[in-house]
Amino acid sequence: MSGEPWWRHAVVYQIYPLSFQDSDGDGYGDLRGIRVRLEYLDWLGVDAIWLSPIYPSPMADFGYDVADYTGVDAVFGTLAEFDALLAEAHARGIRLILDFVPNHSSDRHPWFVESRTARDARRRDWYIWRDPAPGGGPPNNWLSVFGGSAWAYEEATGQYYYHAFLNEQPDLNWRNPAVREAMHGALRFWLDRGVDGFRLDAIWHLIKDERFRDNPPNPAYRPDQPPFFSLLPVYSTDRPEVHDVLAELRRTIDAYADRLLIGEIYLPIERLIAYYGKDLAGLHLPFNFSLIQAAWKAHRLAALVEEYERALPPGGWPNWVLGNHDKHRIATRVGSAQAAVAAMLLLTLRGTPTLYYGDEIGMRDVALPADRVRDPWARDRPAFGRDAARTPMQWDAGAGAGFTEGMPWLPVAEDLEACNVASQRADPSSLLHLYRALIALRRTEPALLSGSYEPVVVSGDALAFRRRHDTRSLLVALNLGGATQRLLLPSGMRGRIALGTRLDRGGERVSAVLTLRGDEGVIVRLE
Repeated sequence: MSGEPWWRHAVVYQIYPLSFQDSDGDGYGDLRGIRVRLEYLDWLGVDAIWLSPIYPSPMADFGYDVADYTGVDAVFGTLAEFDALLAEAHARGIRLILDFVPNHSSDRHPWFVESRTARDARRRDWYIWRDPAPGGGPPNNWLSVFGGSAWAYEEATGQYYYHAFLNEQPDLNWRNPAVREAMHGALRFWLDRGVDGFRLDAIWHLIKDERFRDNPPNPAYRPDQPPFFSLLPVYSTDRPEVHDVLAELRRTIDAYADRLLIGEIYLPIERLIAYYGKDLAGLHLPFNFSLIQAAWKAHRLAALVEEYERALPPGGWPNWVLGNHDKHRIATRVGSAQAAVAAMLLLTLRGTPTLYYGDEIGMRDVALPADRVRDPWARDRPAFGRDAARTPMQWDAGAGAGFTEGMPWLPVAEDLEACNVASQRADPSSLLHLYRALIALRRTEPALLSGSYEPVVVSGDALAFRRRHDTRSLLVALNLGGATQRLLLPSGMRGRIALGTRLDRGGERVSAVLTLRGDEGVIVRLE
């Protein structure tokens, strides 16, 4: 196992920098704050941290509208503070992954400022400009993820520019070699500083149909969905040429030893796996969001895991995600009682898991008053706002949750008394200690790090699977419901419980029948 890439055995921890730790009292998290909390991340046992964007930005979409790909926004600190964070993380054995936003820039990026000045501007074709439709109006029917047309009209030049997201986020033209080279240069800037890899944002949007054909209607669209889903984005996303772009990006990454390339891709499994690339020369890890999107039912999850395992290309390494900055928190989606079961599932499946900050203490979505809403998506579609899952990390039960001494940029949760790091770190039976124990078990068990995945049984609300490496085997059994479940084990399967979600059954002998209490999971070391 020692010869395998580090990321195959890593536990990745996503930090939303604005919400992790404020060091200067302005209410916004920053790099110095993250550095202060490295001791905690080291104690927890994570192997890598992934930082959501830290680049200079007008913050129309809170960092995903980049105005300079080779700098640090003043709200987060300075390049020197970034270097100090990176150095201390590395000293603790923690890798650092940067979020990189290649599909679009800010409309205040100097490239776009120049591009919009005239039709013959030097960087005009760095972005996607089109004449109006023959009868007037947008060039085609493509929709923005945030609602409305994806085309914004510029009176000064009489053309529309394309923006898959906000008006303030014009899409870059990745068919232009100059754009590609500029973005590769930005990646090299950070790689030269020692960054361990990148998570590429919205990567399936990079290439658009050359003929700009209309997207067809979605026959499965429901009125309760965002308008974006009323069309099938077959011409505006997931174009075949995107894989050539990713292969080029991978070559840039591979020029540096031991680096990682992750991609954000919301596609069905059968299309997602294409992003590993021909001969695995694309993304190392195309993010697998299927657990986030699936119904929390034993039969559904078991089928989903098997579907994904079957679909992986030979040699492709799996990965799993249960939460991120765009989705409701796991404790909100499945309930606080199931949060421990979800943790055990995430950290025992085959592949690389990614945790979202705060999930390890069971943070839930926070209801925001209208005057505290910050997410641009929530302006027109409050039900789809993302602020609720981006609230400040709950370090203690104080007024600012230990996050800030000032006014936090988003309100802190009200359920602070038990749902905070300080109280759970002091309680050996807490969810936080379960996460720590699961991470520690992964680190020492070859069956969890590199072993095979074998389904064993699904019955009622419970499922069980086996992880096997050489002569070592573990059985993972999870009860996704609130009632007691009895699982009949295959003949001859027996062992002792190595870890349970309630941290109270260690050493208990198991054979023939495994009884799971409601909302409980166990890991059995098989004999």
